[in-house]
Amino acid sequence: MQRPPMEDFSLKETKPHLGGGKITGDKLTSTYDLVEQMQYLYVRVVKAKDLPGKDVTGGCDPYVEIKLGNYKGTTRHFEKKSNPEWNQVFAFSKDRIQASVLEATVKDKDFVKDDFMGRVFFDLNEIPKRVPPDSPLAPQWYRLEDRKGDKVKGELMLAVWWGTQADEAFPEAWHSDAAAVSGPDGLANIRSKVYLSPKLWYLRVNVIEAQDLLPGDKGRFPEVYVKAILGNQALRTRISMSKSINPMWNEDLMFVAAEPFEEPLILSVEDRVAPNKDEVLGRCAIPLQYVDRRLDHKAINTRWYNLEKHHVLIEGEKKKEVKFASRIHMRICLEGGYHVLDESTHYSSDLRPTAKQLWKSNIGVLEVGILNAHGLQPMKTKDGRATTDAYCVAKYAQKWVRTRTIIDSFAPKWNEQYTWEVYDPCTVITIGVFDNCHLHGGDKSGGSRDSRIGKVRIRLSTLETDRVYTHSYPLLVLHPSGVKKMGEIHLAVRFTCSSLLNMMHMYSQPLLPKMHYVHPLTVSQLESLRHQATQIVSMRLSRAEPPLRKEVVEYMLDVGSHMWSMRRSKANFFRIMGVLSGLIAVGKWFDQICHWKNPITTVLIHILFLILVLYPELILPTIFLYLFLIGVWYYRWRPRNPPHMDTRLSCAENANPDELDEEFDTFPTSRPADIVRMRYDRLRSIAGRIQTVVGDLATQGERLQSLLSWRDPRATALFVIFCLIAAIVLYVTPFQVVALLTGFYVLRHPRFRHKLPSVPLNFFRRLPARTDCML
Repeated sequence: MQRPPMEDFSLKETKPHLGGGKITGDKLTSTYDLVEQMQYLYVRVVKAKDLPGKDVTGGCDPYVEIKLGNYKGTTRHFEKKSNPEWNQVFAFSKDRIQASVLEATVKDKDFVKDDFMGRVFFDLNEIPKRVPPDSPLAPQWYRLEDRKGDKVKGELMLAVWWGTQADEAFPEAWHSDAAAVSGPDGLANIRSKVYLSPKLWYLRVNVIEAQDLLPGDKGRFPEVYVKAILGNQALRTRISMSKSINPMWNEDLMFVAAEPFEEPLILSVEDRVAPNKDEVLGRCAIPLQYVDRRLDHKAINTRWYNLEKHHVLIEGEKKKEVKFASRIHMRICLEGGYHVLDESTHYSSDLRPTAKQLWKSNIGVLEVGILNAHGLQPMKTKDGRATTDAYCVAKYAQKWVRTRTIIDSFAPKWNEQYTWEVYDPCTVITIGVFDNCHLHGGDKSGGSRDSRIGKVRIRLSTLETDRVYTHSYPLLVLHPSGVKKMGEIHLAVRFTCSSLLNMMHMYSQPLLPKMHYVHPLTVSQLESLRHQATQIVSMRLSRAEPPLRKEVVEYMLDVGSHMWSMRRSKANFFRIMGVLSGLIAVGKWFDQICHWKNPITTVLIHILFLILVLYPELILPTIFLYLFLIGVWYYRWRPRNPPHMDTRLSCAENANPDELDEEFDTFPTSRPADIVRMRYDRLRSIAGRIQTVVGDLATQGERLQSLLSWRDPRATALFVIFCLIAAIVLYVTPFQVVALLTGFYVLRHPRFRHKLPSVPLNFFRRLPARTDCML
């Protein structure tokens, strides 16, 4: 299959008609000024009265059918009610209207053959327009007519108006482009929603000691440890070194807890009586609502907790008075001074501590207009034809937003605008596009998952303030067959700064809250806690209504990005080489200077070196002035577009199919044994090269250490004598003379050079290392 050309993966600047063209100076004036206006015909069906009954009891089961051309929407129906109230809104997109008359018909669900009760007509040319912030249009009573146009008994209260997506009725309205979706659950799954991540805390459990334990076997020394469980998280201490009935640990266990606290912390003290057998010596349950909250590194008070024998008292059970019980001594607190990491630190969207008391004032506002997408690939087959039901999810800080689902369209138009407060410019907003596979409500789609179409990351610090960025971003997804462009998404982004001074001050502050540096967590702790945090966030958001599903949350949070990937390893290696390329280029240039490849340049370098040695106070000013001039020179070529996914940087274009198959493999592996063996051998080969490089670095370091270690007595004696002579010479010789002689020696003409290694290098390479002692 031929790969798409490179330009298909590029970022394209666009010029959409934002805000309906309402522009004043540099600012757009309407509330929805970062999206294109979309016209809708709104119909609010409020209620009816005095409806005639058709059955023997004089009652009816009324509902209203709104018909506009080929589009038809119905309200829910009521049983045996002549004065029903619906209060439902219908929205018809103006772009798809092919009729001139709107018809609202009241029908009776009990009568299949003749369910007609009356109707009301509206000429679309006579319908008024409403633009927020105007107040909502007041509904009016309309007398029903029969098929001949004569007035009949019964009235219907309606409000009909032309509006835009800025109308407050838009989010909850029934949309004409979702006419194929049935049922309240299905409609709920396609509407736009705003979600909030749960408030996450780190829970620190400092297990100090236990007293008066009662082991079952009193004839042996107990091997006691403490196991702590919080929800799905389980940790345990090491076995106490003091093997007695009063063991000590003084060990920290870290958990992630989310408000509202639904589950208690359960601790059990257990005795390892055999390799596969543990005896529970006591348990206790601690509700997190009553745990102390700490905002800094100051120690909180410790507490003794009674241990219940063999069981934990459940809620509602009457607690008996305990005259004697084993006890455990602990210090438990909820850490409010940390930021609970649920995203990768490389593209976090929020860096604030958990405790709101420690938050600083916001520095600006981020506004994002999700306009449209085009060129989307078919994601599933429905009724024998390929289709895509796309929606967007944007995540920044604790706020998640989800656009409405556009049914059966490869070029969906959302035109929805959202706003976030910004507390740190060095953060990233993530916008993902997904295919909705739950249009028939709940999880009734056979356990199907919403498919990922692609995502975009935008770092706020790369944006100029108060500028509207309108670009079309490629949606790139890596498949086992290679990188694939799934379409493009059109965004409008604006970062508005409320205080330039506060924003500049942020660049001098630590990236993470103070507790991460005063009382840091280990790398393994952070990885484990991040995994627990992502699981909690995905579980809580999947319980919302409509749910933000687990696969969506995990894709947005980049769960699994730490897994081994040959492609990522190559990309990171080339990134390192790119960073070092400047130093390598300087080294090559200096080598050319030393070898007089360009005599004029070499002479100028001699003069510059002579000036800097004679006037050393000019060295630092010269360096900083040079850097300043480079920065000013590069200002003309500064990036004008936000960064986007780079397939070349990611080594996604030329990735080997087997490497991609390995990247998409499950953990633990699900591939056949011969493939796993081949990959293992390849990994051993790569690791062998790395091992050689690491060994060479260790050898050089050990040679430096052996200069004064007398491991080689002759080499150390020579070095010590050289140091004594150098100290005397440097003491009596001015530093400038030494610097000049050294510089002129390094820059000497090739006529005075020879190809053999220098004496110091020969001496260094002969020094002993510990490689001789390795097996």
